Amino acid sequence: MSSNPINLVVRFLLEISSLVVIGIWGWKQCENWERYVLAIGLPVFAAALWGTFAVANDPSRSGNAPIPVPEIVRLGIEFLVFGFAAWTLYNMKSNRLSLVFVVLVLVHYVISYDRIFWLLKK
Repeated sequence: MSSNPINLVVRFLLEISSLVVIGIWGWKQCENWERYVLAIGLPVFAAALWGTFAVANDPSRSGNAPIPVPEIVRLGIEFLVFGFAAWTLYNMKSNRLSLVFVVLVLVHYVISYDRIFWLLKK
């Protein structure tokens, strides 16, 4: 399984975009001090989930897995984070941006078909 550097950059940008969008959504949920908790806490939680639970020896993640999980669980975490980011965009009435984000994520996964097959095959 090869990891194209350009595709890894695209994935990284999608991950960062997800965290930013989730934080903005959290900020807009409240008018008081709780907005700080949501704007910071939700992206930190998503990043911790993404960075902690990984498949051992996944070459697209340098092979490190702080807490190894089955391949299907990892794929589920990725879909959860990307899906939540897309939903937050939609919830903030950014329907077109949400659609663009979903399309970019799907294109990324199509281009990463070898990794997806590797995750599903194990």
